Formats: sequence, C-alpha cells, structure tokens
Amino acid sequence: MAHAPRQLGRTGPTVFPLALGCMGMSAMYGPADEAESVATIRAAVDLGITLFDTGDFYGVGHNERLLQRALGNRRKDVLLSVKFGALRAPGGGWTGFDGRPVAVKNALAYSLDRLGTEYVDVYRPGRLDPAVPIEETMGALAELVKGGFVRHIGLSEVNATTVRRASAVHPVVDVQLEYSLISRGLEADLPALRALGVGVTAYGVLSRGLLTGSAPKGPTDYRAWLPRFSGDNAAVNAAAHRTLAGLAERRGVTPAQLAIAWVLARGADVVPVIGARTRAQLVDAVKALDLELSPAELASLEQAVTPGLVAGARYDAGQMAMLDSEKRA
Repeated sequence: MAHAPRQLGRTGPTVFPLALGCMGMSAMYGPADEAESVATIRAAVDLGITLFDTGDFYGVGHNERLLQRALGNRRKDVLLSVKFGALRAPGGGWTGFDGRPVAVKNALAYSLDRLGTEYVDVYRPGRLDPAVPIEETMGALAELVKGGFVRHIGLSEVNATTVRRASAVHPVVDVQLEYSLISRGLEADLPALRALGVGVTAYGVLSRGLLTGSAPKGPTDYRAWLPRFSGDNAAVNAAAHRTLAGLAERRGVTPAQLAIAWVLARGADVVPVIGARTRAQLVDAVKALDLELSPAELASLEQAVTPGLVAGARYDAGQMAMLDSEKRA
C-alpha cells in the first residue's frame, strides 16, 4: 500500500516515512557483510525509501564509499543526509569534534568525493562543538547552501535553545535525536521544535537492539561498552524486551514493528531512522508502516514499556556530558 510522505520540518524536502541509517554497515556493531549491505541499500530504494543517513566518520569514510557503490546511477532518486565533525585517530579512537567553519568546508569536500556527488541534500554537524558558537558553524553551512553544495541544513543531538540560535542564521529542517519507548528525552523540546518548524529524524528507535533482544556480538560491537548493555544492567534491561515481545505477540507483529509504529505515531514531523543491516531486517521494519495503533493501544504500550524499566544511560558518562541535547536552559 502507498504511504504518505513526511516533510522534514517546515522548509525541508518530503521523504518516505522511514529513513535508512547506514552506520551499522560500516562500524559500531561488529563486522558487516559488504555484499548484503549493498543489497540492502538497493532494496531500500526499490521499496521507496528516499532518505539515507550516513556520516563521514562511519568507518572513517567507508560508509560514504559504500553508499556511492550501492546507489550508482540511482543517486538522483534519493536524498543523502550526512553528518560531519567527529575526529578520529589512526587506531580507530574518537578524539573530539570540530565545528569550525574551515573544518566544515573541508569535511564536505571529502564527502562529496567519497559519495560521488556534487551536492548533499542534508548536511549536519554530528554534535555541537562547545568551542565554536553554533552561529559560526551555521554561517559556514549557509555559505555551502548558497554555493549549491548543500541543499538543506540539519542538526544532531542539540537542544531547542541551540536550534533556535541556529535557525536565526539559516533555516534548520530537522534535528537528529534518539527517540524510542525507553528514550524519550526529546519530548521536552518537541513543542519548541514544532514552533520553530523543525522536524525530527529519530534514531535509536529500537534502542540499539535492546528492545528486540539483540546483544553485543563481540569486542568490536560498541554496545558492549554502553551502560545499558553492560554488567548487571543487561539482565535488568532484558525485561523491556520481554514486555514488548509479549505485547507484539498478542498484536501479531514483531517487537521491531511495534516499536517503530510507536515512533511513527508521534507525529508526521517525526521520521524514524531504521538501522537495518540486512534485507530481512529492512522488510520487517517497513511492515511497521501498515500497523495502525489506536490511542488506547498507544497509551497501553507507553505504560508497559517505559524509561523507568531501564537501567543505565544511553551513552557512557563522558559522551553524555558532551550531548547538548541533554542540557536544558
């Protein structure tokens, strides 16, 4: 069946109601099957998905090259959302963030080459650089829009106060924020974002697999170092999956479909970013679009699977301290 497109904010493009997040095809969740990754991206295009999310620091450029290879001459049929700014070390470590105007333009030059494209549809800093006023970063992005190298500007993991400051320089179409049944922090800023005409691309809608019973698959799976998957927290948090699985079984759907459907129901200005790494996961996720939840079902789901069920923060203490989205004026 046809699915109504959603618009990224008041000034952004219309997109398929689900986006494909490609990070896991290059890094963070352990080894990925390159051939399956390419097939999954191509299958997503065939299914009508139009927004593909990547970052120049995913696999240190690998993810962008993967997208170029998979899309080929279908680049014109999709929208690319690209994050930049995270600094990497040769050994794979993370060394900080750079939002200086000169760094913004340098990063885009390399991304355009790796993606094999003349422009990026949505370009966004992956985090707020505390050493650089957001107005300066936005000024550089606005110049790139004027030059035709960027179509729209987005932000990631920032709060409404920062979005308001950024919007005073140039329109912001969306903010990428974590959002799921057990991570609802963005709801505090949602009214302000809507007043500003800024949409949300919601990542982590399955809480990195916690809601579907997925577990870290080895030392290269960064979830092994996240509080919610570590130590005693892992056993405690398994209850969230069991509860969701029980509700999904009664509804005749999968836990992933139920979790995605809940995010979809938050509003037409919210676009879930699904991190499918295989065609099977992709097909399962897209079926969530056919799942309509009544107000009573939504309320029951929210009461059964709550942030209070979960032990541990979504990132470690150091990363949490860096998140502007966690700070309130």
